[in-house]
Amino acid sequence: MNRRIQEKDIFFQRLAQQRLTNHPFHTPGEVVTWMGAIQAQEYRDSKWGVGLRMQRNSLSERNESSAATDSIIEQVFNDGSILRTHVMRPTWHFVMPDDIRWLLELTAPRVHTGNLSIYRKLELDHDLLVRCLDVIVNELRGNRWCTRKELGEALAERGIFAQTQRLSYILMYAELEGIVCSGPRRGNQFTYSLLDERAPDARRLQRDEALSELTRRYFTSHGPATIQDFTWWSGLTVADAKNGLEMVGSNLDMETLADRTYYFAYDMVPISFVYPSALLLPTYDELIIGYSMFNKSRTGGQDISQPPLFYSMIVSNGKIIGSWRRTIKKDLVEIEIAPFSPLNQKDEEAVAAACRRYGEFFGLPVEIRVKND
Repeated sequence: MNRRIQEKDIFFQRLAQQRLTNHPFHTPGEVVTWMGAIQAQEYRDSKWGVGLRMQRNSLSERNESSAATDSIIEQVFNDGSILRTHVMRPTWHFVMPDDIRWLLELTAPRVHTGNLSIYRKLELDHDLLVRCLDVIVNELRGNRWCTRKELGEALAERGIFAQTQRLSYILMYAELEGIVCSGPRRGNQFTYSLLDERAPDARRLQRDEALSELTRRYFTSHGPATIQDFTWWSGLTVADAKNGLEMVGSNLDMETLADRTYYFAYDMVPISFVYPSALLLPTYDELIIGYSMFNKSRTGGQDISQPPLFYSMIVSNGKIIGSWRRTIKKDLVEIEIAPFSPLNQKDEEAVAAACRRYGEFFGLPVEIRVKND
């Protein structure tokens, strides 16, 4: 028997399924596993996106295994418990070491197809890319983590021009081919590592198994969602999405609203959004970027399909009520709030609490300024 949902419930249910309003996780790895993959184009913001889905601990309770803090998530990234690589669409995502290979093998062919015209424009043919991979493997072998600049210099020494966009696509190709992934950061610089050395026990799945697994994880963590949402998020074809749903259909429920069919888990997380409460979403958060379209009735009547409103959003009472930006200083976080319309007292208090939570993530006090146009 289908579980009834209404259109007004969709946004609230997505908040719950993504663990933004209740049943938060204890570790970063639990968050990434549940979500399948988390867009990590903006690294610092993406760490906050992970932290938003984790249990908040008081300063006295924080420990290295369970804490929603920037430093703990940074540590987890640096020790390789979470990886960052180009997979899906294409852009960087956080993925789990156990999942990275089957995710790449499932989604990389579509990304390569989308990149073909750029490969041609940059004169990156197959033979040259194979040469590049040989150079990169030789540089990284033996857990010798290298920065982008260092790999570019190594390629140049072998007579391969590798700067700016050309280097970006060479390295993306290496990621998509499962040759490299993220290494530990060196100060504020990212490094690359051989995937075989960083995730030696990564699972491999048959294509149907991988498609079934990604379909299940997406609709369980992001549902209610449509086929179009899944193809946007994953970069897979509509045919793939339909095949995936056929394979996992018995584990999902569905509801058609306004000629749009939504799929979701039978055992959905209970909706528990207590007003007044607010969330400061990071740039490219999965609550926004994880879906192909947003109904204005669930965004405070705002069109968030284009910058700058596409970026850091404020959620309150099941609607997106404004945007925000921050400046992180040595001893302070400055946050500027830009509401779409004047805030009432309850929303002001909720947003202020959300700002304090953001400061808590960095272990810093916050200074809040409201921008009224």
